[in-house]
Amino acid sequence: MRYIVTGVAGFIGSHLAEQLLAGGHEVCGIDNFADYYAEALKRRNLARCAGKPGFQLVEQDLLKADLERLMDGAAAVFHQAAQAGVRASWGENFHVYTDSNILGTQRLLEAARAVALPKFVYASSSSVYGDARQLPAREDARPQPVSPYGVSKLAAEHLCYLYFKNFNVPTVSLRYFTVYGERQRPDMAFHRFMRWGAQGRPIRLYGDGGQSRDFTYVGDIVESNLLALKGRPGGVYNIGGGSRVTMNDALAIIERLVGRELDVQRLSAQKGDVRHTAADTTLAREELGYAPSVALEEGLARELAWLREESLLLKEM
Repeated sequence: MRYIVTGVAGFIGSHLAEQLLAGGHEVCGIDNFADYYAEALKRRNLARCAGKPGFQLVEQDLLKADLERLMDGAAAVFHQAAQAGVRASWGENFHVYTDSNILGTQRLLEAARAVALPKFVYASSSSVYGDARQLPAREDARPQPVSPYGVSKLAAEHLCYLYFKNFNVPTVSLRYFTVYGERQRPDMAFHRFMRWGAQGRPIRLYGDGGQSRDFTYVGDIVESNLLALKGRPGGVYNIGGGSRVTMNDALAIIERLVGRELDVQRLSAQKGDVRHTAADTTLAREELGYAPSVALEEGLARELAWLREESLLLKEM
């Protein structure tokens, strides 16, 4: 089979492409290498894909690429590309989020419609829920995002449903809950906390640490994408890690792993940061067979080992 992976040089996209190649498939990866973080890190993410038989890298923006040509004959699109970052999505940068997350998705869906694509898997986010009134959140809860980033992800999710409803594009949306693991972006919390902890630097934590997240290991996210190929067209599924953990508890795990006491500086909570997240994954379990397999401490140990292996632990970023 031939698959399209957008955002292929990113955290999740690179893992997904690697897994597809290992399964004997062809992968056309699309990435514009946006400057949200260092291009060199993204190139490194692709080290295990580059040069492999069946791998094609297309370095183009989704707003400019000939998507129909690239998509023609593909078995599915895994749409991982997005402008990330809750805190960076406020103010004058919002146009980047509308271009990347909404318009880019709309262009892909138009191309999928034109070529009668067999499956379109969209990487959505738990950010669409905002401060959910009931936890764990179910897919039928009213989405009320509290950040511009969350609004952009929800808008793209709605586009997926519109193209399914009106043009029979077989879309499946996966709402990821706080993904972590090897190749995590350098701006993400665990990546920063482990580097700062190993360096003996103060760890800047927004909020009092009582906020909690449903942390999901990247390998489980990759598995959910493969399972989504058999998902119900037009369906939306929560993809969580199986347990809710406070930031204080997560920091205690990191402290044990790095082997030194952490100097935690607690700062004011940021606009757009929700207090708690937790995924009800019943639907994904029943319809997709999804079952997260990596617990937080094991996943963090893997991420720390990767930071060490890549000589990133003591680097400034």
